[in-house]
Amino acid sequence: MKRLFPAPLLSLSLCLLWLLLNLSVSPGNLLLAVMLGVFAPLLMAPLRPVTVRIRHPWTVLRLIMRVGIDVLISNLQVARGVWAAKRRAPRSRFVHIPLDLRDAHGLAALSMITTVIPGTIWSELALDRSILLLHVFDLDDEAQFIEHFKQTYERPLMEIFE
Repeated sequence: MKRLFPAPLLSLSLCLLWLLLNLSVSPGNLLLAVMLGVFAPLLMAPLRPVTVRIRHPWTVLRLIMRVGIDVLISNLQVARGVWAAKRRAPRSRFVHIPLDLRDAHGLAALSMITTVIPGTIWSELALDRSILLLHVFDLDDEAQFIEHFKQTYERPLMEIFE
């Protein structure tokens, strides 16, 4: 059964999404939905090298809440920095952050988090995954920012994925 449906929730989601987007449950759409739900995960299964094992689900919820709060705060800080740019120019910098996180799924989640939060841009990851180059829109204290980044985002992701 696992060979036919490597990701059963994905198969079901794709079927339902197809039907929802087409707003029709005609026989043709049902057939296409089932074909999409069966064949898309089968064709994409080799692209996923290892399965994800989430170890601390409550940490996931806390991290989601923390990222949501940080998105709101960062939006306000970036907006204030843009409005006040004539009086005080933002102190944009590239910051090298040493990483302890090595899991590919954790790094992918970390890249999404930094992309979502205004004022930070994931610029480069060292080939050995040991250093992240991050661009920060307005930075006062680099050491404090690195410590905050590691405690707030990297540590929870290490708990979740490693």
